[in-house]
Amino acid sequence: MMNELTDKTIFLTGGAAGIGRVCAGTYIRAGARVAVMDKDDAALSDLADEFGPASLVTFSGDVRAEKDVKRALEETVGIFGDIHAIHNNAGIASPSKPLDETTEEEWDNLFSVNLRSVFWTTRYGIASLKKTKGCILNTSSMVGEIGQDNHAAYVATKGGMNALTKAMALDYAPFGIRVNAVCPAGVWTPMLRKWAAEQPDPSGIEKYLDNIHALGYCPEGDVVADAALFLISDAARFITGCIMPVSGGAGLGYKK
Repeated sequence: MMNELTDKTIFLTGGAAGIGRVCAGTYIRAGARVAVMDKDDAALSDLADEFGPASLVTFSGDVRAEKDVKRALEETVGIFGDIHAIHNNAGIASPSKPLDETTEEEWDNLFSVNLRSVFWTTRYGIASLKKTKGCILNTSSMVGEIGQDNHAAYVATKGGMNALTKAMALDYAPFGIRVNAVCPAGVWTPMLRKWAAEQPDPSGIEKYLDNIHALGYCPEGDVVADAALFLISDAARFITGCIMPVSGGAGLGYKK
């Protein structure tokens, strides 16, 4: 889908590593200007070195903080002009615990990063999207649809994100704004590797992650980036409120 995003500006949270970094590169190669907000300064610097200032601007900030998100969105508009898409990709998955073992601080932190951040980007980005008839994309997870053991707070945030995506799609459709979500199962990222290390049998987790996907392997982030590019592009111009599984068939039927 070369040049599918020419002259488009994408605001991407959590874009310095993992799925977000792959998405940033995919969008830039498709012709977009990308603004990446992340709290990892070293990873942001590496990203800037790779792509340069003509197509990329980076913002160091915390998606939980209203002032950081507001500043980044306002400066993006000042640098690139109006925004055509917001990709809410920032997220955390730890801790991996059942609900009764989760602390209040852990619960609040997961919801602040994974859901409250969407509240802030929408509040401060919606005016620009109304001008461009743009779109919003949320990075969710299949666990928000099918559940997962020992991961209650994270699952709750992703279930909330899926429901929020549908509500936002209805609210903003009158303005020509589409809202969708990509729903991976397992994808090899630094965050997934951290989750794997927390499991009772870390050495067996790679085989487990391969086996949960009907297609037989746990992928890298490019499979999500390709789906994200489609949903942000005009090729998906009549798709909204979609929770798109990018899961290799994870969660389908009975398996031996």
